Amino acid sequence: MTTLNHYLNEKRSAVLAREALIEAGNAGPNALSARVSAEGRSGVRRIRIRDHQVISDSPPDFAGYNLGPSSPELQLGVLGSCVTHIFLIQAAHRQVPIDSLEVEVSGKIDPRGGRPGHEGIPIWPHDIGYVVHLDSPASDADVQALFEAVEASCPILNLLKNPQTIRAEIRHNRTAAQDARSGEERAIA
Repeated sequence: MTTLNHYLNEKRSAVLAREALIEAGNAGPNALSARVSAEGRSGVRRIRIRDHQVISDSPPDFAGYNLGPSSPELQLGVLGSCVTHIFLIQAAHRQVPIDSLEVEVSGKIDPRGGRPGHEGIPIWPHDIGYVVHLDSPASDADVQALFEAVEASCPILNLLKNPQTIRAEIRHNRTAAQDARSGEERAIA
């Protein structure tokens, strides 16, 4: 059976190299970006990040084609991915051996959220939790210290625990069809 320990050795080298850059003053913020477009006819959302694409869709009961996970499901997946990655980083850094690792994330979203009579139900994913399934010969104390380090340093986990203000703007571009309709409305008036 293969374990994660060989990978953790590679990860440790990368973690130490990154730490050396930070300590030398040669590291700074990285710009992150994503673009999302809605596909005509299906409404499928195509998420583009660097050279990667992810498809997001709705289930059929919400006019979707079930071609990919919904946005709330993706959010849970992103949380699980980040927690898993930070476990690997922290295990590599602390030299905690890991044979296998799986993070199970769960939550709820209620379509009644925010509607009359259901104002107390959040419109966002809630009751979010995760369970880490970790196979390791490490001591309970080492595993607990690893878990605490992950909780303290996981970017997405901490973003969800400590939300921030998000800047937003809309840039409205009128189409030729809209301009033609506006001209007709002015002529009628």
